[in-house]
Amino acid sequence: MGNAQRCFELLQAGDWDALRRLVEEDTECAAARDGHGVSLLMQTLYRGRRDLAEAVAARKNSLDIFEATALGRLGRLKKLAADRGLANSNSGDGFTALHFACFFGQSQAALELIEAGAAVDAVAANPMKVMPLHSAASARNLEAARHLLEHGAPVNARQEKGWAPLHAAAQNGDRAMAELLLRHGADPRQANDDRKTAAMVAREKGHEDLAGLLERAT
Repeated sequence: MGNAQRCFELLQAGDWDALRRLVEEDTECAAARDGHGVSLLMQTLYRGRRDLAEAVAARKNSLDIFEATALGRLGRLKKLAADRGLANSNSGDGFTALHFACFFGQSQAALELIEAGAAVDAVAANPMKVMPLHSAASARNLEAARHLLEHGAPVNARQEKGWAPLHAAAQNGDRAMAELLLRHGADPRQANDDRKTAAMVAREKGHEDLAGLLERAT
């Protein structure tokens, strides 16, 4: 078994200390990718281990556009995003860099990508079918959501199971996000595939004040 494969086994097992030691001992591990082409660095971020992602990044010769975006390395991102094709490319698991900027709280990276020509309505090439605005709403990234909406992102776009960004805001109890979406034309009457409106979702999650706001907006 090679060390690259071992890295992903340790990742799956949640043995963070052993993974860190292996990355520090074998610099080739930093360039490891899984069977879908997703890097070890991104996989550590998916698991909420920013500290390990930074450790991996320190051992890499260079970051790709997805890694640079997710870590907020704006200098590297600007160079890569100058290639519009690259700015709109998909990661091994189907997301664009703009999806990652929105999901990982990198609002300035999101703006850089948008200004470089990244599509604000890009649909993830995977079963989730999210657009960047879904990612921003899910991650409570209000500033990125504002950038997207100001550049024409479709506010009522549906992702997997018919969820719109407003449903995500309702689930999170995120009043500021919900108000932003409503100001940009979000339809509070829109139901998901389970026939639930955002107000219903908010009430199910115990967000009574937000549910009331959404019902009044209907």
